[in-house]
Amino acid sequence: MAYKGFDLGGKVALVTGGNGGIGLGMAQAMAEAGANIVIWGTNTEKNDAAKSALAGLGVKVLTSKVDVSQEQQVIDAFGQAVKEMGRVDTVIANAGIGFGAPSFMELKIETFRKVMNVNVEGAFFTLREAARHMVAREGGGSMVGVASLAAIEGAARNQAYGASKGALISMIKGISVELARYGVRANAILPGWIATDMTEASQASQKFNDNVIGRVPIRRWGQPEDFAGVAVYLASDASRYHTGDQFIIDGGYAIF
Repeated sequence: MAYKGFDLGGKVALVTGGNGGIGLGMAQAMAEAGANIVIWGTNTEKNDAAKSALAGLGVKVLTSKVDVSQEQQVIDAFGQAVKEMGRVDTVIANAGIGFGAPSFMELKIETFRKVMNVNVEGAFFTLREAARHMVAREGGGSMVGVASLAAIEGAARNQAYGASKGALISMIKGISVELARYGVRANAILPGWIATDMTEASQASQKFNDNVIGRVPIRRWGQPEDFAGVAVYLASDASRYHTGDQFIIDGGYAIF
C-alpha cells in the first residue's frame, strides 16, 4: 500500500513566479500529486504556457498577472485565488530577480532597491496575505520562501541579491515561530546553481562551468525538476511537524 502522506488531493498551492524555472518545476510536481494550482507571474504568455502545461494533469489551474512588488496587486490576486479556488493551503514565495554590479563600490541604490522591492517586499506582501487567510480559516497551512545559497555564502558583486535572500530566511524563521500555534508551517528553500533564465549567461560560460559547476559534487547544473520532491513534501501532511527549517538543494556545493 502506497504511503498517503504525500497525497495533495483537495489541496490548493499558490506559487509566485510559477510560470517558469524552479517555480514551474514545483507547481508541476504538486499538480502531479493532486493539488490545484495558482500561478502568479508578470508575463502573460508564460502564464498561459504554464497553464497549458499543467492542464493535462487533471487539476484546476488559475493564473494571474501579478507584480508581487505591488502591494495592492498581491492583495487583490490573493482574494481572487481564494474566491475561485475556495482556499489556499500552500504558498510558495518564489518570485525573484537578481541584479548585481561590476563591484560593490559600483552598486547603485536604484539597483539595490529594485531587488529589495521584489525579493523582500514582494515576499512579505505574499506571505502576509497567506498568513491572514490561513489563520482566519483555522485550517493551518504551509508557507515556503525560496531563498538562495547567496544568503549564507559570500556573493561577490551580488550583495543586493544575497542581502534580499538573507532577509527572506529571517522572515521565514519569524513566521514559523509566530504562526506555529495556528498550525501554519514556514520553511525556506535555498537553491544552488540551477539552470534557469536567471543563470543563462553563466550556463553559456565555459569558464564558469569549469570553475564553478565543476566543483558541484553531483557534477551538473541543477534543474527545476530537482525541486519537485521538496515542494510536494512541504505542501503535504508529511511535513506537518516540520517548520523553521532551511532546505539546501545544491548538489552538495555548499559543503564541498
